[in-house]
Amino acid sequence: MSRTPRRSLRLRQCDAAGNGTKTNHAAVVAIKAVHTLAWLSIESCVVYLLITGLAGRTDKRAGVAAAVVTAETLVFAGNGFRCPLTGLAKRYGAESGSVTDIYLPRWFAHNLPAIHTPLLVLMAYLHLKNLRRGRATGS
Repeated sequence: MSRTPRRSLRLRQCDAAGNGTKTNHAAVVAIKAVHTLAWLSIESCVVYLLITGLAGRTDKRAGVAAAVVTAETLVFAGNGFRCPLTGLAKRYGAESGSVTDIYLPRWFAHNLPAIHTPLLVLMAYLHLKNLRRGRATGS
């Protein structure tokens, strides 16, 4: 009968670089919770942009949603295509240092950038098409 090792929830003292061996479980949970809420907010903007783009509507709300998605994309890209919360999660002892395992299936969280790239292109195409059509008709 094999035993699976238990995860230790002991606190870990880490230096500024995030080195250490003990986990501050509450901090990691809080970081993942904040990341999950941010992810849900950004995803709601993505869904809104897809729906309005397909419906042929490009309005001020779509502009705000596009600004949120663009800001998130720029922060992600500016941080070397790593979530800025990764270093913080690692400092507090997350196993991988990653927050992409938020509260989603691992395969989905790991592939978010690959899933979002075609969606970003589609959203941009749809809304640019809507804007051109609006200018051509004078509305």
